[in-house]
Amino acid sequence: MAPCQRVRICENPMPGPQVIELAPSILSADFAHLAEQIHAAAEGGGSVIHVDVMDGHFVPNITIGPPVVRSLRKTTNLPLDCHLMIENPDQYIPDFADAGANWISVHQEACRHLNRTLHLIRGHGMLAGAVINPATPVETLSEVLDIIDYVLVMSVNPGFGGQKFIPGAVHKIRKLAELREQRRLNYRIEVDGGIALDTVGEVVRAGAEILVAGNAVFGKGDPTSNAQKLLKAATEATLQKV
Repeated sequence: MAPCQRVRICENPMPGPQVIELAPSILSADFAHLAEQIHAAAEGGGSVIHVDVMDGHFVPNITIGPPVVRSLRKTTNLPLDCHLMIENPDQYIPDFADAGANWISVHQEACRHLNRTLHLIRGHGMLAGAVINPATPVETLSEVLDIIDYVLVMSVNPGFGGQKFIPGAVHKIRKLAELREQRRLNYRIEVDGGIALDTVGEVVRAGAEILVAGNAVFGKGDPTSNAQKLLKAATEATLQKV
């Protein structure tokens, strides 16, 4: 089967019933064995590969760029979810599209013209996401909720893996779920930062459907087993009353 490229039918359906997906973040993986680590996480149920792109300006860290995404595209058929924590994202979106990205999310805080940037992403055939930092209100996305495919709520300050979950993210997730229902929209809700066995239930019950997890999957032990446990906890949480 050819790699899932930038075609919408390759992506999982937008929500009716709550469908939980695990997006293992390679930021915490062993880069010397990256392909093996990705395959192990996928065997445990990971269905989207989250790629943290940092430029050392928007966030205080430098990670990877389009060449690594191009290599990842050769190793997995799963969608590549590229989270651009960078300044001037419009300049690089075509490069990530050419490298094989399927989803691209950009920070509200980094975009001068967020509407234009989201249309640029979709114009390259990718799913478009908007990201908000812990100090950014949900309301700043009000005018673009009808043109995005997903919202990524940061539950840590971006820049580094292994940080502690910020509880205020739960309120944002719940608010986004309420707005989606009120406005009859179809965006999905993704959460990134501090997602682990002790936090996953709360974010899922609030309405999160795509769970980015790095340290909880790749930090210690077997990525396959870690992914299975995290997904099991998340799925069980959907059955619990709020």
